[in-house]
Order: sequence, then structure tokens, then C-alpha cells
Amino acid sequence: MQRLWAPWRLSYVQGERKEEGCIFCRAAKPGDDAAHHVLHRGERCFVMLNAYPYNSGHLMVAPRRHVPSLEDLDGDELLELMTLTQRSLGALRETYGPDGFNLGVNEGEIAGAGFADHLHMHVVPRWAADNNFMAVTGDTRVLPQSLDDSYAALRKRF
Repeated sequence: MQRLWAPWRLSYVQGERKEEGCIFCRAAKPGDDAAHHVLHRGERCFVMLNAYPYNSGHLMVAPRRHVPSLEDLDGDELLELMTLTQRSLGALRETYGPDGFNLGVNEGEIAGAGFADHLHMHVVPRWAADNNFMAVTGDTRVLPQSLDDSYAALRKRF
């Protein structure tokens, strides 16, 4: 059996889960951006790292308002959500040089939304040699960079 060692992840995996409630509503409030891994705040939307990333640099773009669907956004919110998604692609390209991206919105719990009541767009950088298959074959994710290091690398791009 092969072993993949990432000892720095133990504190993350065993870490105590934060408060109850909506992570996006907490992050949308002005305050400690680094604690919530908020990379950028727009007028109506914001960008933050995913605390449980598929790959290093996996981020999310969300409206400040607590709404469950794209249909609930007004035109200005929708435009800013997509503009920040576009800006996020550029920041990720400059920082990590990925070969591609997965972009997605999971609307509703049945569609895989962990926070179904607060819409958010996932932006996941992908590489030809990434280890995405590991979750399927070994129930394992290997992330070469900590959230804090990803935050520091991406924050300067916004």
C-alpha cells in the first residue's frame, strides 16, 4: 500500500468546527477577513476560500444577501457575482497556472449544496496531473497547500 503523507493537515482535519449557522452570512459581515478567508469584498458579493477544498485555491463567490437561488438575485448582484467569478479565474491563473477550471452552483441540498440557503459559485482550479481521482479510489484528498498559505497567495491578486 502506498502512503501519502501530509502531517500538517492533521490539525485541520481534527480541528473543532466553527459556529452554527450560515458561513456565508458570517463571512459577509465586515470584520476579520483572514479568519474567514475572505479574499475580496465587492459592493454586493464577495470571494472566499472554501474551507473544505477539492484543490488548492478552491474558492467561492457569494452574494452578501442570504438567498438560495440565482433567480433571487437582482441584476446588479448577478452581474457582480459573474464579474467576481471572472476576476477569480484571473487571480487563480496568475497564482497557480491551472490547466482548467470547474465552475459550478449547487442549488438545493439534493444537488449537493452544503449551504443550500445561501447561493454561491464554486471556482475550482484543475491541473492535468491533479489527484482528483484519489477521493473516488482512496477516500483521500491531497492538498499541497494550507488554507492560510492559499489565502496569502491569492489575497494580493484581488
